[in-house]
Amino acid sequence: MNYSKLLKKAQKGNDQAFLTLIDQEKEKLYRIAFTYVKNETDALDIVQETIYKAYTSISSLKEAAYFSTWLTRILINSSLDFIRKNNKVIPIEQESLERIESHQIAFSEDKLDLLHAIDQLEEKYKTAVLLRFYQDLSVKQIAKILECPEGTVKTNLHRAINKLRTTFKEVCINE
Repeated sequence: MNYSKLLKKAQKGNDQAFLTLIDQEKEKLYRIAFTYVKNETDALDIVQETIYKAYTSISSLKEAAYFSTWLTRILINSSLDFIRKNNKVIPIEQESLERIESHQIAFSEDKLDLLHAIDQLEEKYKTAVLLRFYQDLSVKQIAKILECPEGTVKTNLHRAINKLRTTFKEVCINE
């Protein structure tokens, strides 16, 4: 069954159709949330809140083709709200590293350094980088999600990459 039919059913109150739509997106939602908060429990809470918000406002979505984009936008806003409310800028600490190892995710030191550097970027740059390189979305898709012009997305990506290059040049020089 395609998105259009499922969305129409979900908008009419069919819970099973809504769950089917969410089921197709849940792993992506978790990955994005975890990238923002670096904590499994908090990421699950954010995903749960996102699903609730989507459920209560599904009737506002006009086109089925934008369901994934719409849902991702809700998740990003929920993640940023969570960070602001809890004033959490969580550096990668020993506890986080142990949790990553316990989930059998094989990160090299370079990848951890990159994740830490991305985490230090301003929110607009961080969001653009995560959506482009971790979710493999196009500039056009990112612009729709963030509700901004494609040129702004390109500029934010360019600036983020330059900041990351500068950060890694400094690390290489200091070692």
